[in-house]
Parts: sequence; structure tokens; C-alpha cells
Amino acid sequence: MKQVYKVKLSDKDRNELRRITAKGKENVRKIRRAHILLLSDGGKTDREIMERVGVTRATVVRIRKRYVTEGLTKALEERPRSGRPVEISNEARAKITALACTKGPDGRSRWTLRLLATTAVELKFVEDISHETVSEILKKTN
Repeated sequence: MKQVYKVKLSDKDRNELRRITAKGKENVRKIRRAHILLLSDGGKTDREIMERVGVTRATVVRIRKRYVTEGLTKALEERPRSGRPVEISNEARAKITALACTKGPDGRSRWTLRLLATTAVELKFVEDISHETVSEILKKTN
């Protein structure tokens, strides 16, 4: 099948890709993308690149297209993924952490995760929160 996007690397880009693949200190996906571009520039077919790098034809075509249309940096970096949106703001996280650092409420020697979750909702830090989420917030702030 004819390649629509022909990769012709500049000396600068080729040297950068060789540096990325030689050191092996980059993200594995970035190293794979670098290999795809180097092999494409070397005249390898899609099938040869697929077998050598261990990716699908769609990946080879996508990386080659990104290089030709957007340049080396865009071809090597991750595209943003939609993922699940953050539901608890940094401000709410800070308030929950600060609350956990205070003396326990009346009649209690310390805060429990469930009590922190209930109090955070009562104080309108958040609309709703589970004790597991409170635990994750506190773990991340250490």
C-alpha cells in the first residue's frame, strides 16, 4: 500500500530521535514513536515497522501523519486524553486536609474518615464525598 505521508527527517530531527532511542530514559511510547519515525525515514514499509516495533499499522500511519503535519515534538508527545474529570477542587482538598489536622470534634479524640466526609459536606466544602475519597486526599498530602 502506498504511503500517503512520507517521512523525510532533517539532520537535527534524526539526531534527536537517535538520542531518544539510544538512551532509553524516555517513556516507552515515546521511544516507540521515535523508532517508527527513524524506520520510516529509512524507507521501511508499514509491515516491517509494525513487526519491528510491535505496533499496529494505524499507529504507524498516525505517527507518520503527525510528524508530516505537526512536526517532531507533536509526533512524539502524548495527546491529551479525556479521562474522568476531577470532581474535587484543590481548594476543597486543602480544606479537608486542614480540617483533618485540627483537634477532633467534641467527644472524640480524633477525626475518622467517615466523620471528615460528613463534616466536609456539612461545611459545604463539597457536595458529596466518600470516606474512601477522603482517605485518598489525605494519603496524597501525606
